[in-house]
Amino acid sequence: MTDAKAGPEVGTDKPGFDRRLLPPMLLGSVLNPINSTIIAVALVPIGRALGAPVSQTAWLVSALYLATSLGQPVVGRLIDVFGPRRLFLLSTGLVGVAGVVGALAPDLGVLIGARVLLGFGTCAGYPAAMALVRSEAERTGRDSPGGVLTALAVANQTIAVVGPLLGGLLIAVGGWRTTFALNVPLAVAAVLLGLLRLPKAAPEAEPGAEPTTRPTGGTTRRGSLAARLDLPGMVLFAAMLVSLLLFLMNLHLRDWYLLALAAAAGAAFAVRELRAATPFIDLRVLGGNTPLLATYGRALVAYVVAYSFLYGFTQWTEEGFGLTPFHAGLAQIPMFLLAIGVSIVSGRSTSVRGKLLLGAVGQIVACLVILMLGGDSPLWMLLLVALIFGVPQGLNNLALQNSVYFQADPERTASSAGLLRTFAYIGSMVASSATAASFGQHADTGGLHRLAWVMLGAGVLYLLLTLFDRTLGRAAGAGTRASA
Repeated sequence: MTDAKAGPEVGTDKPGFDRRLLPPMLLGSVLNPINSTIIAVALVPIGRALGAPVSQTAWLVSALYLATSLGQPVVGRLIDVFGPRRLFLLSTGLVGVAGVVGALAPDLGVLIGARVLLGFGTCAGYPAAMALVRSEAERTGRDSPGGVLTALAVANQTIAVVGPLLGGLLIAVGGWRTTFALNVPLAVAAVLLGLLRLPKAAPEAEPGAEPTTRPTGGTTRRGSLAARLDLPGMVLFAAMLVSLLLFLMNLHLRDWYLLALAAAAGAAFAVRELRAATPFIDLRVLGGNTPLLATYGRALVAYVVAYSFLYGFTQWTEEGFGLTPFHAGLAQIPMFLLAIGVSIVSGRSTSVRGKLLLGAVGQIVACLVILMLGGDSPLWMLLLVALIFGVPQGLNNLALQNSVYFQADPERTASSAGLLRTFAYIGSMVASSATAASFGQHADTGGLHRLAWVMLGAGVLYLLLTLFDRTLGRAAGAGTRASA
């Protein structure tokens, strides 16, 4: 297929969103969250099988987010330039390779390597989906076509429901290795759907020709490949991010040099981007886009809370409370089911500020309830915590995603979406480090309470970032105009 075509919707003179794009968009975008959630119930069985404590198995979480944090904006920029098809096919194919490596891994080191491959392999799905939403909006004349943004959010919530439960079921049937092997059929399905459904990129423009917009949202520009992609900028960005994330993985003063390296690379990156003709990340535009910067900041602290709960609370329910991996997955079901319902209902409203405020309050209340939990707490209290967390889980993801779509430069939709995930994954890295530091060798109740205080601090910061952000009304206004 060379273009995304669809007939006019009934009662309008404009074409509708091409629904044939939805299957690869949705499957590609959920490859990362399914690997994020399924590992939550596998950490304890993996640690027992390989003789690794919680502080070491935490690298299975960190490795994926390190790779994804780096890969998302890079792949997003490539999608902005070349369109989503080629990047989608290459990345999802890598997911299958990672599944094989993980299923056959002889030790923790190889398993961590498989998670790195999974991180890079799942980079293209979400930026590609956002780029397709943008290109279809330009084709149809509708900035928010057919509620696809809500569909993406709900799909991610649905996978989050399936992830822990499916992980527990797979472990019960075939052991923890099956949680990696699952990626093989998923990757095959994604590649086939990408080949059949995703539009092919337009031919490259001749040298000297004016820039042209691709039907997939990518832009063909004059100049060499290196100039268009800003390879030096990407390398400096990678050096900055890797140094920072390695520091965050194991917070300790002896690793101060990593922070210094991150600062030096960051300074060099800023100088490079301000001078580059086609920068990897246009700091002039980004620096002047206060609403988008605020959204990135909220994403970071929101994911500190969300992933501290996902990994820390899940490990505690297994080791501190005594649930099996399957039952620990079941305990997450109330949160994700409510999150799906909240996303569906709230997706009908263009209000961003209201979603974010309610999500902030939900996070704080849930953290306070966690501080009252103990090894002898009744099961209903665990389910209550999960249920409360369902409110911010459903509201925050949708509000942050919609904010970026309306706040970002349309020509950089994919890379801006990738940066959203990068900030979110930095938050998840902080959560992983906080979880490892709070629990140490064993996920006991004292460690859970220490982690809850970290989560509470992040939740309060999220609330303050929302309360004092006067730009949120503009995103809502953009959403209203888009759906008109």
